[in-house]
Amino acid sequence: MAQTLLLNASAEPLTFVSVRRAIILVLKDKAEIIEAHVERRIRTEKCDYPYPLVIRLVKFVEIPKRFRSVVSNTVLFARDNYACQYCGRHRSELKKKERLTREHVKPISRGGTDTWDNVTTACSSCNHKKGDKLPYEVRMYPKTTPYEPRYIALVLLAESVDEVQRSYIEPFLKAAMPSLG
Repeated sequence: MAQTLLLNASAEPLTFVSVRRAIILVLKDKAEIIEAHVERRIRTEKCDYPYPLVIRLVKFVEIPKRFRSVVSNTVLFARDNYACQYCGRHRSELKKKERLTREHVKPISRGGTDTWDNVTTACSSCNHKKGDKLPYEVRMYPKTTPYEPRYIALVLLAESVDEVQRSYIEPFLKAAMPSLG
């Protein structure tokens, strides 16, 4: 299903919406079309509309802090480029029964927290090997320092993005996720 990239009034990418939702936002004068598909149009009985690839809100929308701090495996794995931060293997290199997992650098049982600055991606083998030990106790250190990605990275980690949409997203992703730069 095709999606339209929704930008804030500041041009910061917010999320993807359905094409139908994008047209509704434009018709209600809440957004404007920035980029449209050249060969495609949306036709109704009475009207003909450009097929929106990128729209921008007319008024700026503040992103609530509560959406920024929730740790999810989907975003965690994307933040860490789908690779174990201990052995370096990409998810495509894992053995049949292995998988990517959330690993707490300082284990919760040792006073660690489930926050962005304490979680990293680990293959199930490395996670099991490290167990509830601190990195220095097993000489296992993450290849990158865990960090909280900016909101934009949390929303826009789609693997299939239109080339035009990507040009609006990439500058923000590089700023939000230093490991991509």
